[in-house]
Parts: sequence; structure tokens; C-alpha cells
Amino acid sequence: MPYAARPSYRRSLTSALVAGMLGIGMLLGMSGQALADLRICNMTGSRVGVSLGYRDSKGWLTEGWWNLGVRDCQTLISGTLVARYYYIHAVDYDRGGEWAGRSLMCTREKEFSIRGIENCFARGYDRTGFFEVDTGQQKSWTIQLTEQNQQREEAQ
Repeated sequence: MPYAARPSYRRSLTSALVAGMLGIGMLLGMSGQALADLRICNMTGSRVGVSLGYRDSKGWLTEGWWNLGVRDCQTLISGTLVARYYYIHAVDYDRGGEWAGRSLMCTREKEFSIRGIENCFARGYDRTGFFEVDTGQQKSWTIQLTEQNQQREEAQ
């Protein structure tokens, strides 16, 4: 009789472990779906610096720099996105070039958080071109930087 009891005990233990792992997997899956972030991924073979611009309830804000390693992703904004449009400017540290656009905002070389996009030079900042990202009012969004969408600096 003890021999017969062990397999059923093992089956019960195995069933409990499997059910527990499935439950944890479902909880992790549900919590993963509930997260809402703005993420950026560096899909290049270079180290990249990223700055971000967007409009919140207080007006325009630009922030930088996030440093991303090769094939690295980082969260720029945690939580539900507050705007439809976000603006990115990124620099390839290793090979030169940038990801830029026509939307001009204030930046500086060191870490920054700057309110407003007017009079950048007069306020002691640089004026930098950002490209627009339309999230379509999604709650979360991931931006991928690749060599194909990068602009190389012209050799002089």
C-alpha cells in the first residue's frame, strides 16, 4: 500500500506545481498587458544617446540623455502615455550620425530637463531637430532605432 500511495502523492504534487506555474504565468501575462510605457530600443551595433520631447499638462518638456548599449532597450516614460505625439533625437556615439527631424526643441550636451521650446539659444541651450512619433493615442509604444532610419553626418 505505501508503494501505491507514493505515485498518487507525486501526481498530486506535480499537478499542484504545474497549476502553480500556470497561475504565476497567467499573473505575469496579465501584469505585462497592464503595463503602459514609452520604450526605445537601439537595434544598431553602436552605443546611442537619446533625448525625448513631448507636451504634457504643463507645456513642452525635453529630457535627455538616455544611454543605450548595443541592442539595448530602455523605458523613457513609465505608465500610460499622456500625449499622442512624442519627439526623439538620438546620436550614434560610435559611428557618428543621428536620428533627427524638423521639430526644433531645446537640448544641451549634459543631462537635462528643459521646460519650453522657445528661445533655446537665449536661454543658454542648443536648438536640436527631433523626429515625430505618432503613437495613435495608444497606451504604450516602442520605438526602434535602426541603421536604416539613421542619418549619417556628411564627411567634410
